[in-house]
This record gives sequence, structure tokens and C-alpha cells, in this order.
Amino acid sequence: MRRFIAVLAAAFLLPGASPAAARPSERYQNPVSASFADTFADPVIIAGDDNHWYAYGTSDPLREGEGTPHRIPMARSTDLVNWTYVGDAFGPAQLPAYARPTAALWAPDVRKTGNHWVMYVTVTETEPDGASAIGVATSPTPTGPWTFAPEPAVPPRAAPGGGWWWTFDPARLTTPDGTRYLYYGSYFGGIWVSRLSPDGLRIVGDPTRVAIDNKFEGAYVVRRSGWYYLFASSANCCAGPTTGYSVAAGRSRSPLGPFVDRDGQSLNVSRAGGTPVIAPNGNRWVGTGHNGLVTDRTGQDWLVYHAIDRADPYLDEPFGVNERPMLIDRLDWIGGWPTVNGGAWASESPQPAPGRRLGPVRPAPTPQAGRLLPAYSDDFTAGTLDPEWEFVRPDAAVTVSGGRLRWPVQGADLTGDSDDAGVLLRDAPPGNWIAETKVGIDLGEDTVRNFQQAGLIAYVDDDHFARLSTVAIWNTRQVEFGKEMPFAASTSYGGTIAGTPGLTTTWLRLAHRRDAGGEHEYRAGVSRDGRNWTWGGVWTLPADTVPRIGLVAHGGAAPAVTADFDHLRFYRW
Repeated sequence: MRRFIAVLAAAFLLPGASPAAARPSERYQNPVSASFADTFADPVIIAGDDNHWYAYGTSDPLREGEGTPHRIPMARSTDLVNWTYVGDAFGPAQLPAYARPTAALWAPDVRKTGNHWVMYVTVTETEPDGASAIGVATSPTPTGPWTFAPEPAVPPRAAPGGGWWWTFDPARLTTPDGTRYLYYGSYFGGIWVSRLSPDGLRIVGDPTRVAIDNKFEGAYVVRRSGWYYLFASSANCCAGPTTGYSVAAGRSRSPLGPFVDRDGQSLNVSRAGGTPVIAPNGNRWVGTGHNGLVTDRTGQDWLVYHAIDRADPYLDEPFGVNERPMLIDRLDWIGGWPTVNGGAWASESPQPAPGRRLGPVRPAPTPQAGRLLPAYSDDFTAGTLDPEWEFVRPDAAVTVSGGRLRWPVQGADLTGDSDDAGVLLRDAPPGNWIAETKVGIDLGEDTVRNFQQAGLIAYVDDDHFARLSTVAIWNTRQVEFGKEMPFAASTSYGGTIAGTPGLTTTWLRLAHRRDAGGEHEYRAGVSRDGRNWTWGGVWTLPADTVPRIGLVAHGGAAPAVTADFDHLRFYRW
């Protein structure tokens, strides 16, 4: 009889039946939050006990023109595709007792503990010093009522030398033996992990830093095949149409680290590693970051994250609140490493929906260098620049000899209103190609040398370019792929992080092709040995432009350092 009733419920969708179980969506299209929200940032999804999924986002207005932020908006779904807004976790006046009245609530993480639910959330300002903390609230159901504990799970943390570390972006992990850990932190201070008390309401013992400051935030940790995988976001979350936010991963046998990437590079050193999970891929979506992970009922993993539509990047006025809707995409594991859609990354077209058996993953191809194009290349063996080069703002300090172009790093820049750095350019070949340089530059280790850099550039003019360079960013050494473009009577600049630089020598590549609309797509490649390449994100330049390709060395003249370029070569892609 019970079987007969269940069949009837599934057939006629009687009260209590699951539409997802009866008629799962066959296909979906991002963003999945469009039905209830224009923006739903820092999303996380959990499975409830009632055959529903629940999503939680950071505090923002949900719709354009709304104005007032929702304090942790919540949504419910039966299939991870069709979502309904079910209210806010906290009312307009509902803040923990230790929060300032002006505090915001960001980046929630929700887990079940015993017979109740626990939410960890960033509290941006606390009394008396205005420092951030991780608040904690409990509820009998996934949608409330939520009640804050009287004390934060992670209190404000004083930074050595003054100020307060950013205590943001909580994420909980429970190990097979039942031990609970909380990950938290951001650019100022890095990512840390602490063990939680048995009730999950406060950290205990000494914390451990697992990812370096000034590169990572938005931690999320899962266990797969005996490994703990740390997902972390890099770059600026909120630079409108040039947001390069992206996710990288490292793994460890211990929840306390050390976490290393596919190449064995630690995430907790100045030249931090990170295996790419998702980055801008040249389509509609940029700013693909701050992820969670959810596993559907077939066992397939999905990355939940936010992104920005580069054609509609702001919720209301330009340079205001960034519009960051919720996306989900298939998360594949290739060779023991996670990547979205087999490495194709964010989807914009209809895709097979969660809850269905999906076919085997097809790894996305990466650019491969073909034959050398000598007519467009220069190995700097002539003792002088060949006539194909053209200097924007010539620098007399540049020399060519012995197969090297040497360029003392300029105290100049191209971003914002600076536009005083030299740019050395030449024409690019027609069609699809890969440009490569080998640059030697000693930026030291750990020390602050903002923002000395050297590398490649695809250049239209001073306000429209894509620049790939090995760069000192505070105490870190990174490879940044930055873009500047005109936007709303001003300019917008942002960067995505691509690969790890070498100690003193780094190979850089820009792989160029035209997309279906004629836009120039440039994908960033990085190598520390000239043989093994990490391919990062994509920036585009307009179809009606003719970008030239060249070299740059700028960002700060002190302490003095010289960039040593071995070549600029073009290969057929």
C-alpha cells in the first residue's frame, strides 16, 4: 500500500511529494538565482532533511532598485535549478549583541549539528573597535528562526603591528572521526583553521594558517579520496566588468595542511601556488568566485559560486554594488584535481541539469604552441631593436645586447589616471596564435615591493589593454592578468591570477583567437620551466580594434630592479 501511495504522489504531485523526484529538470541555464534575485553573492547550498535544497547569500538588495539589503537572504529548491525566495535569516534590527549597528552580515555557511542547524557568518563590525568577527546562530530548521549566540565563534583578531585581521568567510568541515574545524580569514591576515567545540559554537585551541595573506579568501574545504581540498578565491571580487575573481585549489592529507597544488607548490608561501578550478573564460561571465560545493542525489559534485555579467555588472548605478548572481556548474575531478566543466569553466548556454546521470567528463583542450612565426618574433640577437618595434613613451634606459632586452623597471603605471609607463609594441600575426616571452626579474621574497612587474601586454590604448605580468603584490609574488577598459565615462581595472611565478625567471604566454562575435580573446599561460604550463583566465578586447602585442616593465622604481627579456616569439595556435 505504501508503494502504491508513493507512486500516486509522484504521478499527481500530492502534498508532500517531491517534484524533483517526479520530474527533474532536464536542462538549466545560469544564473540559477534569476527567478528571485538579481544578485546573490557568496552563495552556499545545503541539503535539508525535507528533500529540499537551501541556499544562503551575502547581505545585499536582491533586485535592482530595491535599495535595502536583505540580511542573509534564503532560497529553497527541489532540484538545484528552480529556486524560490523564502525570506531573510535576520530582520532589519537583528544583529548579535557585540555588533555595531552599522555592521553587515556576509558570506554565510550553514551546517547541521545534532537536531538543529548552525550558521556561521561574517560580522563586519564589532564593538568596541570596529573589527570583524565570525558570528554564529542556531535554528531548529534551515529557514529559521535564527538566534545569535551571545559570543562570536571567532572573535576579532589583532594584527601584529596594529589594526585587525580580516575575520571573514567562514566554512566548516567535519572529519570522518567527527572533529569539526572552521576555516576563516581573507587578504589581510590570510586563511586560518581552528578546531571547533563539540557544539560547534566557538573555536578552541591555537589556530593554524593554511593560505598566505594578500592572495586568498573565501575558503571552502571538502574531503575526497582521503585528501582534503582547500578551495580559495583570489583577486578583486568587485571590479565591475573587469572583475577577475577566480578559484584555485590545493590539497593535503590533513585538514590542517600543508595544502599544495598539482605542481607541489604550497598555498602558504610568498610565491603561493593554486591549481585553477574556475576563472573568467571569455564568455558572458567574469568574477567567477567565492564557491561552495554541493553533491546532487546521483553523487555528482556541483560548484556553486557567484559571477558578474560583464554587460550588466552593477546592481544600480555604475561603480556601486556589483551584481553577483548565483551560478552552479558541474565540478569534475581530473587526475585528482577539481575543475569546472572539465576545464571549460562557467557555462552560459543550457546545460544538463543536476540529479541526472551525466556522461563521462571531456577535458577541455588547452592552447598548444605550433610552428614558430619568425617574421613576427624577435630573439634580441641583433644588438638593437628591429624596426618592427614601436615605443609608446620611449625609455632611453632600455638596452639590447647578447640576446637580451634589458629594461629597468619604471616608477610608472598604466592603470587609472597614471598612463605614464612605456609600452614596447609590435604587430601581431593574423588568425590564432600564441605570444611568448621569457622574463627574468628578481623581486625578492616576502618583502613589500608594490607593484613592480614585467611581462606581456595586448594593447589598444592606455585605457584599453590586457596585461600579463609577474608582479610583487605586498608580501606575495604572483602572476596577474589584468584588464583596463573604458566604462561609464571612466575606466575599470581588475585582474585575475594565473599560475605561479618562478624565483627569478618566468615564461608567460598569451593565446589569441577570435570568438564567434569577433572579439579578441586572450588566455594567460604561465610556466616556471618553459615546458609545463598552467593556463589561467581569459580577457577580451573589442572586435573593432587591432591590438598590438608587446612588453612592459613598470610599477615602481625603488628598490631598483631590471627586467631581462629573452625573447618575444609568436607561434601558430
